[in-house]
Amino acid sequence: MLGNFAFCNPTKLYFGKDALDGLKEELPKYGKNVLLVYGGGSIKKNGIYDKVTKILSECGKTVYEDAGVMPNPTVEKLYEGVERAKKANADLILAVGGGSVCDYAKAVSVSVNCKEDPWDKYYIRFEDVAPDCKIIPVGCVLTMVGTGSEMNGGSVITNHSQKLKIGHVFGYNVFPKFSVLNPEFTYTLPAYQMKAGFYDIMSHIFEQYFSGEDDNTSDYIAEGLMRSLIHSSEIAVKNPRDYEARSNIMWTATWALNTLIAMGKTTDWEVHMIGQAIGAHTDATHGMTLSAVSMAYYRMIMPCALKKFVRFAVNVWGVNPVGKTDLTIAEEGLAALEAWMRRIGLVMNISELGVTEDMIDGIVKSTLIMEGGYKVLTPDDVREILKASL
Repeated sequence: MLGNFAFCNPTKLYFGKDALDGLKEELPKYGKNVLLVYGGGSIKKNGIYDKVTKILSECGKTVYEDAGVMPNPTVEKLYEGVERAKKANADLILAVGGGSVCDYAKAVSVSVNCKEDPWDKYYIRFEDVAPDCKIIPVGCVLTMVGTGSEMNGGSVITNHSQKLKIGHVFGYNVFPKFSVLNPEFTYTLPAYQMKAGFYDIMSHIFEQYFSGEDDNTSDYIAEGLMRSLIHSSEIAVKNPRDYEARSNIMWTATWALNTLIAMGKTTDWEVHMIGQAIGAHTDATHGMTLSAVSMAYYRMIMPCALKKFVRFAVNVWGVNPVGKTDLTIAEEGLAALEAWMRRIGLVMNISELGVTEDMIDGIVKSTLIMEGGYKVLTPDDVREILKASL
């Protein structure tokens, strides 16, 4: 491994069928007032809300609610959450939901005592949390896997008026203090959202794997995570209540983006930047915006990193390299990826997400250009990828 790095992950995880018992251990560590954050109300239908609020009551907490967090949390919702947290004098923000709810909770946590506009400070200027800004601690009860938000500092917020969807990766002080991961809590998720989450996981691994040229332990870990996800996703698509498959997927999602496999890497987040720009214009499901542009993106950068794509084909997809050129092996690997994506039912073109050709220039303008991958895109490259993905 090349380079120097520091690794720390302060989030405590409770995993398994009895994971919610961990909430009883964690709640006494915080003050009386809890802001309970959740989405559209599905947790009330599936019983998770009642289980969580019962534990909150048993622990003597005063509960204030912030419901209605949308799949792509907006800056307007963030401002609303800040006011709710202030009125509650919240000592803890408890996010119960998927990655968007966890992202939103972290955004609120750093914004309540921020002396500036949080959108401008964190999402436009990408500044750190001020030393004198008190951060409200966050805990998570996960009901959907994909983002890894339960064990990282990431927080993505959408500004529809500016046609921007931007993520800020905050430091260790913003990571959730604890997260509850019960695979059974993901069973009632609609199939479309489940599949989108699967590809979000895979894309997170790709964005870290497809960078660097050294012999890096992180890449070996990433290959194992990919193989596990491929295997378990196909089982879960056929039987969403297969506990073993869903538990493996949940664990893979967490390790895909808790900073571990980024160690020693430069990383490439351009697929996410393009996908988030599409989301800013269409409000489409995040994981599907990634799947819809991935094949065009990876075919574009493959010539710049042929050896890595050969390794990907052989180590992840089991492509037999005997008697073949590197180009043929790499192309077979991408063909295997595309076949898997189609088998599990992912969106493969952006037109299915509502993108029309006359929207492409606007999406290009909304796309942030990242460095660190095998090719730094130009706006014309982004346009080419979008057109190839229609």
